[in-house]
Amino acid sequence: MGNSKLGNPFKEPLNLYLIVIGFLVAIIAYYDKILGVLGIVVLLGLLFYNWFSDRAKSRKWRKYIENLSTNIDSAARYAVFNLPVPLVVTDLDGKVNWYNSKFTDMVSEKSVIGKGIDKLVSTLQFDQIKNGELLEAVKVGDRFYNVFANMVSLDDENPQEMIFMLYWFDTTDLTSLTSKYEDERPVFALIYVDNYEDVMNETKEEKIPFVTSEIEKKINLWATRMNGMIKRYQKDKYIVIFEAKYLENIEAKRFTILDDIREIDAGNKIPVTLSIGIGINGKNPSGLEEDAYACLELALGRGGDQAVVRKKNAFEFYGGKTKAVEKRNRVKARVVAHGFKAIIEESSKVIIMGHKSPDMDSFGAAVGVYRAVLNMGKKAYIVLNEVTDAIVNVYATFKDHDIYHFISSEAALELVDEDTVLVVVDTHKPSLTECSELIEVCDRVVLIDHHRRSTEFIEKAILKYLEPYASSTAELITEILQYMENKPKIEKEEADALLAGITVDTKNFSLKTGVRTFDAAAYLRRQGADTIRVRQLFQDDLETFTEKANIVGNAMRYKETIAISTTNKAAKSIQLIAAQAADDLLNIRGITASFVIAKKDDGTVFISGRSLGDVNVQIILETLGGGGHLEVAGAQFKDGDIEVIKQRLIQSIDQYYREGVEK
Repeated sequence: MGNSKLGNPFKEPLNLYLIVIGFLVAIIAYYDKILGVLGIVVLLGLLFYNWFSDRAKSRKWRKYIENLSTNIDSAARYAVFNLPVPLVVTDLDGKVNWYNSKFTDMVSEKSVIGKGIDKLVSTLQFDQIKNGELLEAVKVGDRFYNVFANMVSLDDENPQEMIFMLYWFDTTDLTSLTSKYEDERPVFALIYVDNYEDVMNETKEEKIPFVTSEIEKKINLWATRMNGMIKRYQKDKYIVIFEAKYLENIEAKRFTILDDIREIDAGNKIPVTLSIGIGINGKNPSGLEEDAYACLELALGRGGDQAVVRKKNAFEFYGGKTKAVEKRNRVKARVVAHGFKAIIEESSKVIIMGHKSPDMDSFGAAVGVYRAVLNMGKKAYIVLNEVTDAIVNVYATFKDHDIYHFISSEAALELVDEDTVLVVVDTHKPSLTECSELIEVCDRVVLIDHHRRSTEFIEKAILKYLEPYASSTAELITEILQYMENKPKIEKEEADALLAGITVDTKNFSLKTGVRTFDAAAYLRRQGADTIRVRQLFQDDLETFTEKANIVGNAMRYKETIAISTTNKAAKSIQLIAAQAADDLLNIRGITASFVIAKKDDGTVFISGRSLGDVNVQIILETLGGGGHLEVAGAQFKDGDIEVIKQRLIQSIDQYYREGVEK
């Protein structure tokens, strides 16, 4: 140990005593020299004794420390060699330098020196250890281990002289118990035959028992295969509870129960469809039920015929690839109209807001709501931050009228008071609205939309009218106008805007067009809407027409029935051009879906997707963060590369078809 600077616990503090004795001897010598000399002799003896004793005790302390260090080193070596868990020492590259017997027992190899630890244990990621991460549930053979790493420096002057000591703690029992717990967790499923009334109304009376029997038989068989408990609590609603270990298999098969039910042919004229909500993450049965209801509501809001599973951080969607069958009724429209009227009557002012980059449907719906508010003698304002190329023509017919107030987001926020009502049209996603802050500051929010519901939703709305079966939001507003008053006043320009909104979303009444759509159009025609004026609202300039033709000409076929085109031209109205080009591509013989990829001036890359109904472009673009409808959808990417996004789109299309084949 050498000259240790450690304090000596055996050393007594004698210096103070000797100083006191020396002082007393000096006083005695002053009065009696003989006694003084005798005192000095005694003092010198004490000093010699103290020096000799201190040296002896220092030697004893040094020997004690040296023996203690030797004992600790021996104990440490014994503890390392006889550690009851596997231990291995590696260099910075993961090569084994030393190991104990428990480690060789674990890997079942006798010669491991110099071998890479990740070669001996293939499930171990050594890079994660170097990053200081704790590795859990590392599988070795049929056992599981948590691996703790300790980095040790061999030379303080050379930081590269490092080793890793890896301790392996067996967690097989805990892992097995955790797996058993996860497998046996209850899953709560709510099943709803979402077109039960329509099916039964269109089925002959003598065939109804056969149809209901087939529905129950297939749902019961599906539940029985999972050893689940099933209970029908209404004629068209079921509860199924089963263990979580069956869910993975159900998801892998893409919820085949949806297809099995749709294939029922027992005299029914309309295919039967199901909506399923799955709750799995609730902390208790009440939480599971709440999750299942939220998923079921989401499935119904997206058009039905699909299953929704709520995972920890996201929703998973299955099915929904078929065209939704219209199942709206006028009773609901009348109820919504009366509720909407009551809300407006209690308000001081109404602020109307659509989505960013407004299109004809968003603008037309906003104008329709504006007219409803004016008819009731209330003040109304439309939030409009940007006049896009899609609405520039229709906006020109309103901007100079004194009765129409178009305001910015900032002005809208200043107008809000406790009696203000906010009406959001043509979108249900807060992030897509003209001003999402308005939703937060307004206590009363009304939502009217026709898009399939997504996970992002305006939950605080006191009145929600979400109808994915409608052709457009303009159609919904037209119906509401009819039921709010017996003979509502509608200006011809307003009727034109509403009809234009219906026209653009139905692609001239060719897509998503039902009886109610024609009824709404006929009503608007009676109110003064003119098809020639509406057609003029969609006129393009020569540059737009030329660029649209170039996009169509550059299109490529993919999987024979899909057209994909890209353009790098940053035209002023590129978003409108891309959407129109995607529509035109559907006119090509054999093409059932089209996608156009382009870039805005701000660098945002976007995709416009269109379909004739055989391909669900919404599902394809949802995997890329977009959304929309079965026939019309889109997606946007900040500062993306067009070619990279094109490849991502192709991968999403492949996944769509692959999942369709695996169903």
